[in-house]
Amino acid sequence: MTFFIRKMQKEDIAKVQNVALKSWNTTYEGIIPAEIQKNFLNVAYSDEMMERRLNNSLLLVAEVSRKIVGFANYSPVNGNGKAELGAIYIYPEYQGKGIGTALLREGIERLNGVKEIYINVEQKNKLGKTFYEAKGFTVVDIFDDDFDGHILKTVRMVLKA
Repeated sequence: MTFFIRKMQKEDIAKVQNVALKSWNTTYEGIIPAEIQKNFLNVAYSDEMMERRLNNSLLLVAEVSRKIVGFANYSPVNGNGKAELGAIYIYPEYQGKGIGTALLREGIERLNGVKEIYINVEQKNKLGKTFYEAKGFTVVDIFDDDFDGHILKTVRMVLKA
């Protein structure tokens, strides 16, 4: 499968919101109640928040045949060379095809001066946790996270770039 990674544009917002919705619902079914997922997605992926992310962070999209099938969101690199990977989400039917790896690799290349990339992943998100471990991320902490009244077990991981 041929895919292309590029910076997200404003006209991509609705397509990225759809990727977030579908991948969240699939990933967190049985882990996070549907109503809490819906509330989170409505706030975190609102048009206003997406524009803010577009202006203040690195947002990359993955395309297959001109269709956006995934995205990644990185914070700017701080003075200590650290950045946060806020998300890598890919439509379920496109997972396992190298797109997540390409989004990670492209993010590392574009983050000037990055030394460490941090990610928080829900402990029961086996697919995500396995992906990050396979890419060289290591666990630095495990903690309870109050997610809109639902307690999650969050695993904090780091990748030395």
